[in-house]
Amino acid sequence: MQGWAFKILLLQFKAEIMLNSLTLDPIKILFLITFTFAYPMHAQKENVQRDARVDSLLAIKIDMQKKHLMGENYTIQLHSGTLADSQRIMADFQNAFPQWPVLVHYETPNYKVWAGNFSVRLGADQALKSIRRKFPSAFIFKPSLMRKEIQTTTPQDSINKNKGL
Repeated sequence: MQGWAFKILLLQFKAEIMLNSLTLDPIKILFLITFTFAYPMHAQKENVQRDARVDSLLAIKIDMQKKHLMGENYTIQLHSGTLADSQRIMADFQNAFPQWPVLVHYETPNYKVWAGNFSVRLGADQALKSIRRKFPSAFIFKPSLMRKEIQTTTPQDSINKNKGL
C-alpha cells in the first residue's frame, strides 16, 4: 500500500474517533495493525562528531571521583584553633591513624584540622567511632569547597605557607 493511502486511512480513523462513531470492526483493527508495522520507519543516519576534549574531560572527572576530590564527600573535623595546636593535633592524628589523610585548613580566624575524605556517610561514621576515642570533640561535616588535594600536610608545610615561602 502506498504511503498516501495509509495516511488517508489514519485520518479517517482519527475522524471516527473524534465523532465517537468508531466501530471496533476486527477487519479495521487487523488492517491498521498490519500496515502500522509494515510502514517503513526511517531512522536518522547522521554520524555525530564528538570533540576529542570531551574524552579527556571525562577521564579527568572519573579520576577526580575515584580520588574523592569532588562530589558529596564527608570529612571529620578534629580541631579548630591556633596554628600551633592544629599542628600538634595533626601530628598526633598521623601517629594514631595513618590510614586516613589529614590536613590543616585555614578559615579566618582559625586553623582547622580535617581528617579523611569519605564518599559514603557510613564510612565516615565508622571512622568517627574509632577517632573519638582519642579526639572526643571530632565531628563529621561536608566541606563546601572542592578539595584540591588529599595528601597530608606536614607541619613544616603550614609554617612555610604562612611565612610566604
